[in-house]
Amino acid sequence: MPDYPKASPMRYDEGSPEAHALNLVGDRWPLLVVRELIFAPKRFQRIRAGLPGISANVLSRRLAQLGAAGVIVHDEKQRFYALTEIGRELLPVIHELCRWAVAVPGHDLFRFISPTALMISMNAVLVPERARGREAIAGFDFGSEAFEVRLTGGKLQVIAVNCPETPFVLSGNGNGLAEGILGAVPLPELMAKGMVSVSGDVAAASEFLSLFNMRQAS
Repeated sequence: MPDYPKASPMRYDEGSPEAHALNLVGDRWPLLVVRELIFAPKRFQRIRAGLPGISANVLSRRLAQLGAAGVIVHDEKQRFYALTEIGRELLPVIHELCRWAVAVPGHDLFRFISPTALMISMNAVLVPERARGREAIAGFDFGSEAFEVRLTGGKLQVIAVNCPETPFVLSGNGNGLAEGILGAVPLPELMAKGMVSVSGDVAAASEFLSLFNMRQAS
């Protein structure tokens, strides 16, 4: 493991586990940096592309902070950052934050949504009653990143790939595809507006998107 700078000084002067966790990842940006590395290692600029508003200096400090906490490692030869085992264990935390957030008013789908952020949020808005007993596999192509999403046993598994090999592939940016997953906008409408394109089985793609959005189901 590289010689990272020491972690930032303790901010919460108490011994509770939750305070300890916040001392490690509770600053602005660390959890979102972790989010961007959930599915695959990335280089510095690819991480930054998923975090609009973060400066290079701040990202460098947050990567150093996460490295000192044992959450990430840096392959200096390949120049990739990757999550450690304890870093990957933050995924359920991020999932629960998403589930909590979609129930709170004020979520703005028109603000930037990274491809990785959208893939993670899909678990938060999968409607259990619609997904029960169904199996499906979907492809997503964002240009810079691509994923295969498998539904089985009522749960989603997301895999980063170079090129999806699935019955259909939904293409667009994070915000356009979020309209179908988080906003419950029908796929034909998204296609008519040029926000999303589909290669392969369009009917299967539309049926897949119908499995999402808890607000629509409530």
